[in-house]
Amino acid sequence: MSYLALKLAGFRVLMETHYDFLYHQCKDYIADFSPDEAEMTVSVPPEELEEEIRQSRRLGMKANPEYAESICLYRNLCMQLPQKNAMLLHAAVISDGEHAYAFTAPSGTGKSTHIRLWRRAFGESIFVINGDKPLLRLVDGIWRVYGTPWCGKEGWQTNTDMPLAGICFLSRAEENHICVMPPIETVPAMIHQVIIPTDPDSAKAQMSLLNHLVTHVPLYRLACNVSEEAALVARKGMTPE
Repeated sequence: MSYLALKLAGFRVLMETHYDFLYHQCKDYIADFSPDEAEMTVSVPPEELEEEIRQSRRLGMKANPEYAESICLYRNLCMQLPQKNAMLLHAAVISDGEHAYAFTAPSGTGKSTHIRLWRRAFGESIFVINGDKPLLRLVDGIWRVYGTPWCGKEGWQTNTDMPLAGICFLSRAEENHICVMPPIETVPAMIHQVIIPTDPDSAKAQMSLLNHLVTHVPLYRLACNVSEEAALVARKGMTPE
C-alpha cells in the first residue's frame, strides 16, 4: 500500500492505493505535498472493493481490482466534495479557450459523438477538458469546471480549469434545435448526473449546490442529429453575446 498525492479541482488529495494503475491513470495530476498538507484523504475498505468487483462482473464490465479500486477511490472522493463546495457532474466538457460548456445526457445518448462533431467543425480551436466525469467547484460565487483523469473510455482530459458558461442537455432528433431551459425543468435530470452522498450533511450540501448551479449557470436543451450542423447550432445558441 502507498499514498498518491494529487491535485484535483484545486484540492490537495491523498489517495491510498495498492496498485500501480492509479499512478499511470493520474500521471498528469500528481502533485508534490506532504501528507499533513492534504485537504482530503481517500481510501477503499476491502469489502467495498470486493463488492465493486462483483457488481462489475454482473454488469459485464471491467472487473480487475486495479480498475475497481480507481472507481471506488474517485467515488469516495466525490462523497466528500459537497462539503467543500464542489461536486462531480457526469458530462463531457469542451472549451474554446474562453468558455467551457458541459454536455450531459443518459449514457448512450451521444455525448462523445457530439464532442467529435465540435472538434470536426471547429478544429484545434476546441479542446476537451473532460470526456465523462469532470469536477465542478464554486469559487468566489463562480462555477468552474476542472479536468480529471476519470474521463471515459476515450481518455479525453486536460489538466486545466475554466469558468462554466453553460450546461446543455442532449437528446436525439432529426432536426437540430437549441433552447434555454428553466432551472426547475433540469433538476430531475441533474440528480441522475451527480453523486448523492450517503452522509446526510453531505447530501444536504450537495442539494444546496445543485440549486445554486441550476440558478446561476445558463441551461440549454439541444435536440440534435449527428451532422456538423448540430455543433454549429449548439455553439451559436450557447455563446455569450
